[in-house]
Amino acid sequence: MSTRELVVLGTASQVPTRLRNQNGYLLRWDGEGILFDPGEGTQRQMLRAGVPATDITRICITHFHGDHSLGLPGVIQRLSLDAVKHPVHAHFPASGAHYFERMRHATAFYEQADLREHPIAEDGPIATGKVAIEARRLSHPVEAFGYRLVEPDGRTMLPERLAERGIAGPDVGRLQREGRLGTTTLDDVSVPRRGQRFAFVMDTRLCDAVYALAEDADTLVIESTFLAEDTRLARDFGHLTAQQAARVAAESGVRQLVLTHFSQRYPEPERFAEEAEAEFDGEIVVAEDLERVQVPKRRSSPAEHRET
Repeated sequence: MSTRELVVLGTASQVPTRLRNQNGYLLRWDGEGILFDPGEGTQRQMLRAGVPATDITRICITHFHGDHSLGLPGVIQRLSLDAVKHPVHAHFPASGAHYFERMRHATAFYEQADLREHPIAEDGPIATGKVAIEARRLSHPVEAFGYRLVEPDGRTMLPERLAERGIAGPDVGRLQREGRLGTTTLDDVSVPRRGQRFAFVMDTRLCDAVYALAEDADTLVIESTFLAEDTRLARDFGHLTAQQAARVAAESGVRQLVLTHFSQRYPEPERFAEEAEAEFDGEIVVAEDLERVQVPKRRSSPAEHRET
């Protein structure tokens, strides 16, 4: 069975607290392990969360502020220390390539991991395969990109209809590949299944890219650094409030909203939940360090997608 879950490694913003490490998020998506924005302390948080370096297949950096990238040297060196055999692909804003280079070689170590750099210069796809990954430029004082995973749409086979037509074993796979088996078509024994979507949006003001990334997401992980009472500060420093993040989720058809990247000025996390609940009636997670968040199960059809 495929595993699709978010392992939260850190939820603070610029300043960590006693309970919140700086950023870090590991998305397990079937055979992929995508590490987003490893801030300072990520390597230790991985240990506490039971995430080995061998789980990482891809690293995605939204931008080069310290709370989103200063954990890179330790993570990169750990890939070599643990002799990770598979390639690890690293995506980051091309304008910060010199920062990535400095952190990759911050100290002396024996580099044996296969780390492949993929600088991002413009909006568009950055990876293809069983799931497509795309990046879009956000609005922040330094260049920043958000990420979106899109699984292709498919079909859900209906066992009772297959049984009615005496189709079983290898014939099921043949029908799926060819679309027809004798007089039976794929439409006769299956229903559309919408592919899952996951969006990761960090430091940004409200902009078109935020909505494009969030559109129809099953899970939206999004910064909510400030509360609405500090909307002006959020705009000035290039951030979102919990209220704005929740409105984006409501207007974009999001199913599960994961709020994170909290300013240390707010000691009561329930305030973020209260503010979001006033705007969004779907599932809300106010992320905590070391929490595991399950991506919601697939929706079986476009009709069900719009009704739920």
